Amino acid sequence: MIAVVVAWLRLDVRRRWRSLLVLSLLVALAAGTVMTAVAGARRGGSAVDRLLDQTLPATAMVLPNQVGFDWAAVRALPEVEALATFVLTGDYVIEELPDDFVGASFPFADDEAMRTVERPVVLEGRTLDPARADEVLISPAFRETFGFGVGDSLTIRLYSAETVDAAARGSELPAEPDGPAVEARIVGIVRTAMFHDEAGDFAGGLVTSPGLFTQYEPNLAGTSESAVFNAVVRLRGGESDLATFKADLERISGRTDIDIMNVAEGARHDREVTAFEANALLMFAVAAGVAATFLVGQSVVRYAAATVADLQVLRAVGMAPGQLGSAAAAGPTVAALAGAALGVAGAVLASRWFPIGTASRLEPAPGFDADWTVLVLGGVGTPVLVAMAAAGAAWVALRSTAHPVRPNRSAIAAAAVRAGAPVPAIVGARFALEPGRGRQAIPVRPALFGSILGVLGVMAAFTFSAGVNDASAHPERFGQVHQLYAFVGMDGEYFGPVDELRPVLANDPDVAAVNDARIAVGEVSHVPVSLFTLDASWEPVLTEGRAPDGPAEVALGPASAEAMGVTVGDVIPMTGTAGVRELTVTGLAFVPEAPHNDYVTGGWVTAAGYDELFDPDSEVSPAFKFRIVYIALDPGAAPDVVAGRLTEAVGTSELIYHPEEPSPIAELRQVRTLPVFLGAFLSVLALGAVGHALATAVRKRRHDVAVLRAVGLTRTQSRAVVLTQATVLALIGLVVGIPLGMALGRTVWRYVADTTPLFYVPPAALLAVMLAIPVALLAANGLAAWPGHRAATLRVGQVLRAE
Repeated sequence: MIAVVVAWLRLDVRRRWRSLLVLSLLVALAAGTVMTAVAGARRGGSAVDRLLDQTLPATAMVLPNQVGFDWAAVRALPEVEALATFVLTGDYVIEELPDDFVGASFPFADDEAMRTVERPVVLEGRTLDPARADEVLISPAFRETFGFGVGDSLTIRLYSAETVDAAARGSELPAEPDGPAVEARIVGIVRTAMFHDEAGDFAGGLVTSPGLFTQYEPNLAGTSESAVFNAVVRLRGGESDLATFKADLERISGRTDIDIMNVAEGARHDREVTAFEANALLMFAVAAGVAATFLVGQSVVRYAAATVADLQVLRAVGMAPGQLGSAAAAGPTVAALAGAALGVAGAVLASRWFPIGTASRLEPAPGFDADWTVLVLGGVGTPVLVAMAAAGAAWVALRSTAHPVRPNRSAIAAAAVRAGAPVPAIVGARFALEPGRGRQAIPVRPALFGSILGVLGVMAAFTFSAGVNDASAHPERFGQVHQLYAFVGMDGEYFGPVDELRPVLANDPDVAAVNDARIAVGEVSHVPVSLFTLDASWEPVLTEGRAPDGPAEVALGPASAEAMGVTVGDVIPMTGTAGVRELTVTGLAFVPEAPHNDYVTGGWVTAAGYDELFDPDSEVSPAFKFRIVYIALDPGAAPDVVAGRLTEAVGTSELIYHPEEPSPIAELRQVRTLPVFLGAFLSVLALGAVGHALATAVRKRRHDVAVLRAVGLTRTQSRAVVLTQATVLALIGLVVGIPLGMALGRTVWRYVADTTPLFYVPPAALLAVMLAIPVALLAANGLAAWPGHRAATLRVGQVLRAE
């Protein structure tokens, strides 16, 4: 049997090598696409954990903002594995960078940084020598933005110790540093769990060596012992030790209001984003697999069926059905083996551009990667599936020649007959809906499924994109209802003319509401909460419940409520510098993003509630950590114009600011492309499936067309048959695909809104619906142009004689 199959394969390759080559390339494209997407999804989905495994990530950032804080006592706590301090009051200028560059970190003050905590993954070069002052590290985006790489030099200009001391007493730093200049060399491009590039227009980051602080401490911290040091901490038990650490920190410091930022929460958010990206890639892989099933599978089936027809003559000389099937499947199997090998090579080459999105900024080993689990399964499974499909097609072809089956009839076509529809409409409906049998069989089901899937994918992508566009254009979805703000105080001290600002805001015609927020840190069961005072005229964005209106009430950020394990209606013991107060949770609400919190962590209390929680006369804690005046403008007001008017009225240029867009918006814009690519891929699948069905119908049912032409069907009516077939396929795709696509798009957007989180507004893709109908009909009828021309120019006599 093997000898017979091999002999036929040699003959088949010589006769039909072009068809086998095309089939091999189709298999390579389909298999390579699927393997690339699956491997990229696995790589992106594991990027965060692989980065954390290599970088000794910090567990928390501790921000007491207190002069003379005893970090030695904190370092000695049993749960503290590593601690690295950084100086908060130091300032420096990098000569080669623009004045608005904000990616330079506060200088680390000891050599634990980037060694025992946040140890970097080195992408190029090496890590810092902590004893040298003239070395810096940068992130990948820094090189892309400014063009500086490993080996290049940057000039760090410091202020004199006298200037730093004066700044500590309230003076402004001059624009031009008056201290020493350090010629620093870039020694490495790195990333860690905390030090990595952010989404959006992030220009990259830069980290100085601890040696800079060691050698130039007076120029960074001054000589008056007024410098403030904060720290990043790595706990032995990770996040599970945070409660113990918080309790011990309160014990040794005597403070309950120290802000502790849970760095692990950021890693969890990154996992959620990368998981969404990975799932989108897996959906893309499924779509590619569907495309392979319908497009490549059809080629395999046609090839095997045609081979069976050629082999029928050998049955007369004793060739068994099993030999016929094996011989028919041999050519596609060999082509699939070659295609799978090319697909594996292509997947390895394409890995250079994966992972994508957020995962690309967290990948600890960017570059080429071979996921052998995926590659072996894909490289072996693809030829097996092709061989099975070819053998099955050969068996069906053999069976259909031996046992003719009555073709199925379409109920829609039958209804068109009863309604007296024109002949082209009836025949076109049958071509679209009746698959037929044997030589007249056409891929009706793949065409219908492809049409529905294409419309569904496009509508889902447009609906999801509409949700992203709405969120991007409306910061209030993230709780940002202000268009301007004034930063007027920190750590109980005012550095802005608050008294002059209030009447100016009250008299400005474009100011709709003002919230003069005092911000301090309370805690519930050792979970820190940044509490904002809420004025009566201010309306926060609530996801559940209502805002507080009494001193014993609080509205919590969703993440803070989750960390505490509480819901609306619960009573919580909130600890402030004035003691413990029982507060009822009246709602879940977003808060403004402030220096030490994001929009989902924190809470709102009334001014009276704040006064009961925090002691303004405390000797160890300030009356407030920050004081920020939030300004909401009337609809249509220009923030730039209002900001200029307020600045001129108050008389200082460093008071009124524009808020940055909420941090998740850039991430949402980034993931928006994945559903769009998926929708585009599904639309290509739909076009291929419909186009193949149209061409196949004219070719395999040319006898039916020829008979109709012989009895009076005109050329125009022949074209109308194919146009009707295309229109029916498109209409079914629209009728089923539009509602399912919108439902799927809203479901995905609801999931994203809940996990981001943001205030969910059902996205309306009305423009997409209005465009989808004419575009789908035009595309389908455009595909019908060439098959319709072939039907109209059919040589009737020749076809009938051949049949």
